[in-house]
Amino acid sequence: MCTGTEKTNADPTRKGRENEICHEGLQFYADALQGRTPPGTCPPCLLDLGLVRRLPDGTLAAIPPRVAAGARIDRLERAIAARRDALDAVRTSISRAQEVYLDSSGRKDTLTVRTLRGSGTITATVAAAVRSCQTELLTAQPGGARPQEVLDAALVNDLAALHRGVRQRTVYQHTVRSHPPTLGYVEQITRAGGEVRTLDEVFDRMIVCDRRIAFVPDPAAERSEIALVIEHPGVVRYLVGFFDHAWQRASPLRDVSGGRLPVALTDDIRRTILRHMVNGHTDEAIAARLGMSRRSVANHMRWAADLFGSRSRAQLAYLIARSGFLDDHPTTTPSPTGVRP
Repeated sequence: MCTGTEKTNADPTRKGRENEICHEGLQFYADALQGRTPPGTCPPCLLDLGLVRRLPDGTLAAIPPRVAAGARIDRLERAIAARRDALDAVRTSISRAQEVYLDSSGRKDTLTVRTLRGSGTITATVAAAVRSCQTELLTAQPGGARPQEVLDAALVNDLAALHRGVRQRTVYQHTVRSHPPTLGYVEQITRAGGEVRTLDEVFDRMIVCDRRIAFVPDPAAERSEIALVIEHPGVVRYLVGFFDHAWQRASPLRDVSGGRLPVALTDDIRRTILRHMVNGHTDEAIAARLGMSRRSVANHMRWAADLFGSRSRAQLAYLIARSGFLDDHPTTTPSPTGVRP
């Protein structure tokens, strides 16, 4: 038996189903057409569709479908027209607001950078931009693995964009290759047509929608509290070029059996860690830049100290700098022989 109108409207999963006729409704309608008094209460779907009407004396009358459809369709067409009027009104209002927005920058032909404050505002604005994305979505995600709840929230919007035909490219850091939740997210994204690559070190967080609007954190503030919205075409093109350069250097993220990094990527991470160490960064700072734990950084440091036989951090930096291990294209793991001063 179909539910009443009140229940249908209260249940969002049944939105629009008040226009459907149930099996009981069809049987009740057939009995009414034969002049038989059907037992029980008239199914609400018949009354909603106008196929059965209650007469002043309380009896029910079956109405021919074409007659019933006329009134019903008229109501739906009026509702559709009202929706179209509402849509036109929203478009007009947004257009007028856009004029005010451009006027506030001083020049209508120049789109400026504006600021978003608060993690809630940032999240809602970015999500709205992703939902309206039509052709391309570019994302750079530094900081290593993201929490499961963040990945779950992103997955909904990202899959919806991919199903709309949006091309999606994402750059992570190599360290996510050993993070099962991220690998699970990537598996679903790539199955839907998205592309994911990783680098040893990713530039700061960035999201670009349709090459027309970009979101980046304010370098002078907490990343989760202040973001910059960039709509200047020239600046957006610059950011896209920056992303494309990183994309060309990144390695495609494919299935990683056992959650272990390939040797080549482990070497990339190790060289990056040691390069930062030679430049004077602490283990904590290196871990933050590469999205990994301080313990992992310390393990790489111990590996290098054992290899080069160093007795201090300063000596290790000197020996590494002399060894050629930090060259862009080292051919083999350096031998400690002959590298001591």
